[in-house]
Amino acid sequence: MKLGVGSYTYPWAVGIAGYVPDAPLNPEALLTRAERLGVRVLQICDNMPLDELNEAELGELRDQADDRGIELEVGTRGLAPEWLRQYLWLAGELGSTILRTVLDRGDDRPTPEEAVERIAPLLPEFAEAQVRLAIENHDRFMSDTWEWIVESLDSPWAGICLDTANSFGALEGPGTVIPRLAPHAVALHVKDFRVVRVPSHLGFRIEGAPAGGGMLDVAWLLATWREAGGTGNAILELWPPYQGSLHETLELEERWAEESVRYLRRFIPD
Repeated sequence: MKLGVGSYTYPWAVGIAGYVPDAPLNPEALLTRAERLGVRVLQICDNMPLDELNEAELGELRDQADDRGIELEVGTRGLAPEWLRQYLWLAGELGSTILRTVLDRGDDRPTPEEAVERIAPLLPEFAEAQVRLAIENHDRFMSDTWEWIVESLDSPWAGICLDTANSFGALEGPGTVIPRLAPHAVALHVKDFRVVRVPSHLGFRIEGAPAGGGMLDVAWLLATWREAGGTGNAILELWPPYQGSLHETLELEERWAEESVRYLRRFIPD
């Protein structure tokens, strides 16, 4: 396991609808930040679409990553077969050994059965390319459903991209999700969080935190992951809350990235 960052380490700097910086991060700038943080893996996902790059730009990105000793990982969202084939090709161009995807893309929200029907015929192509499909546990299904999907696929070329916070949307916490999905995981998103009461005390809010600054037990997470035989790299992701201005939010995001990597190095020295 190696420690990495990604385009969701810096969601505000990449740009969120309605909050786009004057100079949003591009893949080259993101690579520079990864190098500055001293990590050896960079995962570029759907908030920084790689299909917008031409072949020359892809080649330049891979060359720059190779020169800096940084492994690239490719991510997208969606299960349309031709879309996945396009991103499988992109993974090959960038030397990525995984393709992370989220099931839903726009109005296309496949059922678990539809997900299996779409993915299964593509797995021989993933095997030939030596790329694993990493399906992220998002907020629509509980962990037993994600487990059913990968067990139904029954292939070493399809597994879970295990996110430590997404499943709150399906009313499941890490204590349930991590032990269940770790044996099937081929990638890990380390995302710390806090659960806090709203000021009125009438309800709770789940918000992001820097790694080590929230309620996620990182030592337990990584021990469980390793004992279960989970494979792949650990990618830091962040949910920084808006700070009243984009400038202040970007500053917080960068501080959290630096703080989080320092903390995670206690457990993942590479």
